[in-house]
Amino acid sequence: MGKKYVFLDSGIGGLPYFRSFHQQAPHTSAVYVADLEHFPYGEKTRDEVIRYAITVTEKIIARFHPELIVIVCNTMSTAALDALRKTFPIPFIGTVPAVKVAAECSVRKHIGIIATARTIHDPYLEKLIQSFAADCKIEKRADAKLVAQIENGLITAPDEEKRRAIAPAIRQFKEAGADTLVLACTHFLHLAETFAECAAPTIKVVDSLSGVISHLMEVLPPVAEPEDSRSCCYVTGTITEDIDRLYRGYCTLFDLEWKGAL
Repeated sequence: MGKKYVFLDSGIGGLPYFRSFHQQAPHTSAVYVADLEHFPYGEKTRDEVIRYAITVTEKIIARFHPELIVIVCNTMSTAALDALRKTFPIPFIGTVPAVKVAAECSVRKHIGIIATARTIHDPYLEKLIQSFAADCKIEKRADAKLVAQIENGLITAPDEEKRRAIAPAIRQFKEAGADTLVLACTHFLHLAETFAECAAPTIKVVDSLSGVISHLMEVLPPVAEPEDSRSCCYVTGTITEDIDRLYRGYCTLFDLEWKGAL
């Protein structure tokens, strides 16, 4: 089974990126892979992230022979993108924290970054800050709890529950005086509207979605396929009843065919 495009994340974080791609290329199918066997990537060491990313990519290439892989995971991108490009002969597009965008938007030069612990502590993030936001004050927050809540169904919860879940983060950034907030874990994009609502009017929320998809369209322009071609979703690891239920629901929300284990 060949597919030109594969979107790879540790879980459901990359689905907003897949949706944006599908909206711009509605007649082009893709594969979405969630590496649940190694979720959460954000709590792993850098070497572990690199090893797991290479392992799942080997499976993806053997199964789908893609022309391009989009790493729709900030943690995997910051830690493992260079290693993936050196290991495999196909192009990779990563999702890295939108620090440059935030620095351009920030009026008071005070930026908040919410991400996984691995991304917060990765040298790559510090390089981004030094390159694009050296004149800015940076407030960071690692929020593994929120990542887990989103992965396990928060995206379909009532709005009030979503607001409660992000309240501690919003409070931290408002009290710190940040005027711009980077959503630097793709899982958080599922709550982008909630973040924007709760952060307003003092904080502007930014992410990497539009830039990543624009770059993807330039690197490998989509081509229309037969109408019966449909995008599909696979996961790694053991599929429990809860995972099956959750991912069937996510596939319905994002117009994917649920295929089960990779």
